[in-house]
Amino acid sequence: MFIKVESEKSLQEIRQKIEEVAKSKGFGVMAVHEVSSILQNKGFPISYSCVIVEVCSPKHASQVLSVDPYISTAMPCRIALFEKDGKTLISTMAPTAMLEMFQRPELRPVAEEVERLMREIIEESC
Repeated sequence: MFIKVESEKSLQEIRQKIEEVAKSKGFGVMAVHEVSSILQNKGFPISYSCVIVEVCSPKHASQVLSVDPYISTAMPCRIALFEKDGKTLISTMAPTAMLEMFQRPELRPVAEEVERLMREIIEESC
């Protein structure tokens, strides 16, 4: 259900690399959320750094949204980075697992391709 990778690199180093690698694979960076900073500023701090990078492949988005507009509720793809116990953890939900919620088996090849690319983005960034 999740793609998970652990790294010794810093969260900021991985974040920057994710943005670069995602673009090289045809994904756009839609947004970056500094979750831990936002929560701190709202008076609800957490005990670790957490950043979410949202990425989207226009090609794949068009393919799935042309079939089912409800899939937009699961978009864009989110890559979570957080620091725990001196390590940086990187995780995203597997697109194939998410697709199961929509009961659209005809889109499985697209989800598999996006999942492969997401795994490459994460692994190449670590």
